[in-house]
Amino acid sequence: MSSLVKEDLEKKLFKPLSQHLYEFIEIEFSVQDRYYLCVSVTKNEEVKIIMVKHYRIGLDEKYEVTKKWSLNDLQMIDGKEADTDNPFFDLHFKKVYSLEAYSCASKYAFARTVNKLNHAYLKKDLQIVNFDSTYINDDSIWSSNNKDCLVLMRICFYAFNLVCLSLCPLPL
Repeated sequence: MSSLVKEDLEKKLFKPLSQHLYEFIEIEFSVQDRYYLCVSVTKNEEVKIIMVKHYRIGLDEKYEVTKKWSLNDLQMIDGKEADTDNPFFDLHFKKVYSLEAYSCASKYAFARTVNKLNHAYLKKDLQIVNFDSTYINDDSIWSSNNKDCLVLMRICFYAFNLVCLSLCPLPL
């Protein structure tokens, strides 16, 4: 489903703006409408963070840009609490925007993409706080192109280790 939405967003909104959509996540912004937080790159290699409202008119899907920022203006991404599984995070521009992702995994996917594009295009000192750095940095052993499976993979690894350890006899 998300690949169809990404394809539709790319075709109807980002291609006409001459931008390439790298990542998008659904955010809880309004009860009535769907909103997406998108990360794109322009032809001039400017990284943009765009909030998009998704709505329907009849059978036609429509997308409207509601907010637009440059990655250059982003000072910090605050994941609120690194030790708990929550979808809340703040984007610090000149103003702080408190957002709620659809899931904790999508919050991490967004932070990973912003971090990756920052390293590729800006190389500025972007603060990403209150996130588990193991899941954010691409150089970690847990990095994956299947971003949403990252958390599940680590949980399975730890569960497997616990089962193995519990089956081992203790030396007397």
